[in-house]
Parts: sequence; C-alpha cells; structure tokens
Amino acid sequence: MLEVLGSVLPTAVGIAISPIPLIAVILMLMSPRPRQLGLGFLVGWLLGVLVATTAFTLLAGVIPEPEESDGAQPVIAVIQLVLGALLLLLAARQWRSRPAPGEEAELPAWMAKIDSMNPFAATGLAFVLAAINPKNLLLAVAAGSVIGRAELDVPERLTVVLVFGLIAALTVAIPVIAVIVAPNKAATLLSGIRTWLTAHNAVIMMTLFLVLGAQIIGKALGNF
Repeated sequence: MLEVLGSVLPTAVGIAISPIPLIAVILMLMSPRPRQLGLGFLVGWLLGVLVATTAFTLLAGVIPEPEESDGAQPVIAVIQLVLGALLLLLAARQWRSRPAPGEEAELPAWMAKIDSMNPFAATGLAFVLAAINPKNLLLAVAAGSVIGRAELDVPERLTVVLVFGLIAALTVAIPVIAVIVAPNKAATLLSGIRTWLTAHNAVIMMTLFLVLGAQIIGKALGNF
C-alpha cells in the first residue's frame, strides 16, 4: 500500500499546488464571511478530489488486460501515454499564455463574484474546480489508473484514495485553518501569497504539467 501511495503522491501534490483554487480560497478568506466560505470551499474541494479519484480508480479496476502479459499492462500504458502527452500539451499552453513582461496576469471573471457567494455556492464551486476541471481530471485519471490496477484489497484502496485526497486538499486546508486560528496574522500573509500566485500562475502550472507529464510517460513505458 505504501508503494502505491508513494507512486501517486506527486500527482496529489500536483493537485494541491494548483494556483487558481488557492487564489479563490484566499479571496474567500479575505471576504466579509471568511470562515463560512473558507470551510465550504474546503469541503467541496476535498469531496471533488475524492469523487473523481474514486471514480477513475473503479474504472481502472475493470479495464481488461491480456492474461499472459508477464506483468505488463499495455492498456493502462496506452492510457498513461495519452495522459502524459496531454499534460505536456497543457504545459506548452500555459507557457504561451504567460503574461508579457510588464503585463499583469488576468484572473477568471468569476473571481470578482466571490464576495457575494454563500457557503453552498463556495462548496459547489470548489467541487467543480476539483472534480470537473479538465486539468484536475487528467491528474485524477493518472492517480486512479495506478490505484485501481494495484494489488490491494478494498480497505487499502479506500485508505490510499482518502490519503490522496487529504494531501491534495492540504494547501486549501492550511489557509482556512490559519484564518480560524489567527485571523489577524493570516490576513497580511494571505494577501502577499495571492499576489505572488496571480503573477506566477502560468509558470507554476507549466512546470507542474511538465514534471507530471514526464513522470506519467515514464510509468507508461514501464507498463509495456
């Protein structure tokens, strides 16, 4: 089980360090209702990651493979090759979309409406960002393909998926907990983090997709 968890750990970290949800939760934590919105976003984010990862874990578990393959998994290998290639394409797209020197990075228009959200809307937004966003879907497929094909019993699979989700939600949980425990100290720090993430969003995501894409392609080659 630990070997499988270690294998999907980089993917969980990749979900965790996505700048857009971090900026979104920081904006919520700087709104007039920081605790309600922050906790709602955290719950939605964790649920989204768990639902997507569980779904692809179940799908991977029923994918047929040749009976005499000497440990090879060609079907999974092809899926991983496609995922890796898509992540590399996303890396190139992020690099091309980076702001020119002197330009300010633009955030999605929906972020301007965060102050007017209620906790249920924050939960729904987080769920969509975690479970339906194409970037996270690719990472959930990558993790699920590993967990679903591993020789684990049901409790072990559930444990790996849960730990995976908790790690993926860690960077959202930390600022929420910080605002609850020490709201005054957290406000200034979160403002600086938001500014930095906004300015470097494209470069962060490009690096993330490049590293994860190369890693998944490496796993695919090992499964042939």
